[in-house]
Amino acid sequence: MVRRPRLLRRFVAIVRADPSGVGAGFVALLLSSGGDLVAGLTLGAITGTLESLPGLLVLVPAAIGMRGNIFGGLGSRFSTAIHTGTFRVSRRLDTLVGQNVAASLALSLSISLVLAVLAKAVSVGFGVANSISIVDFVVISVVGGVLSSVVVLFVVVVVTGVTVRFDLDLDNVHTPIVTAAGDMVTLPSLFLATYLIGITGVTPVVAILCAAAGVVALVMSWRARLPIMRRIVRESVPVLVLAGSVDVIAGITIQKRIESFLVFPALLVLVPPFLEDAGALGGVLSSRIATKLHLGTVDLTRSPWRAVAEDIILIYAYAVPVFLLLGVSADIVSAVFDLASPGSLQMIGVSLLAGAFATTAAVVVGYYGAVATYRLGLDPDNHGIPIVTSSLDFLGAVSLILAIVILGLS
Repeated sequence: MVRRPRLLRRFVAIVRADPSGVGAGFVALLLSSGGDLVAGLTLGAITGTLESLPGLLVLVPAAIGMRGNIFGGLGSRFSTAIHTGTFRVSRRLDTLVGQNVAASLALSLSISLVLAVLAKAVSVGFGVANSISIVDFVVISVVGGVLSSVVVLFVVVVVTGVTVRFDLDLDNVHTPIVTAAGDMVTLPSLFLATYLIGITGVTPVVAILCAAAGVVALVMSWRARLPIMRRIVRESVPVLVLAGSVDVIAGITIQKRIESFLVFPALLVLVPPFLEDAGALGGVLSSRIATKLHLGTVDLTRSPWRAVAEDIILIYAYAVPVFLLLGVSADIVSAVFDLASPGSLQMIGVSLLAGAFATTAAVVVGYYGAVATYRLGLDPDNHGIPIVTSSLDFLGAVSLILAIVILGLS
């Protein structure tokens, strides 16, 4: 009885201290959820493609998650630069902005190639029958990744410009919006890329070009003379490869339960927005903590959890309405587009129950991800977002499937 009023008072204090920032973060999460319903609807509508291309679903969480990992990290670095007063808009390659953009594009191209290899290896290793070839995986992953990266990069630049102009906290808004944009454009991009496979004489050539481009991008950025770009790439590649590995495990987790999702495609509509919301919540926490670590406002030697208690309260406050509205909106969208649903109450129940599991995981991973990388002398902006979003892709997928099993929908 004592803790509830105390938590409520602390939450009210958070809102009063930064009403525009808190409000902007909440609006960003809601907008991202709405946008990700488009991705979910796309996924629910292409069940035929998923059945005809075994293993493609293994790639989906990794591909959409990687856009959030790479460009969420870009937004986080921009946020830190804004807070520390070093952010300057410039088109020159040798500036902070130019090197960050170039590094992000190089990472997107090269890691897309890595994801194709990982997706094929996991599909074979976990016994996905008649999975598509490595050539098909390379074409879909790299072409789809390039198409979506151009759009998401534009979104990051626009969001950063808007937050600077209106004096908003980029930490509160960039992760939800960027990850939502990544989800929205990546799925259609992957789907468009599937039209390039199965074409005799064309598909192998495209695959070779994609593989060569990925290798060249990695080598040139790894050995670049530009120090910021080189550091971002060298620090990011290991964690992005690890993140991609976790994401394809999330994909195989869903692939193995494909029957449940094919019976109720409405549940498939939940997948992208749910994973995005879970990752976004953890990303917001990680980004806020990363900024505090850079500014020296978090003392890791004395009750560090207390120093970020307000941030954690804020994440849970965001989570309840976000997952409630997600369950409602996913059911409505499914009804409008005539996708089979287990029922409104079951959809809401799955979203809330899985959301409770995933938010707790987001808090733990978001906090320890930022703190651990900082203690290792690494930049939390380069590692926090990928660690959180990839971990939450897997833990979110497990949470979603666990909720489906608990509610008897499996």
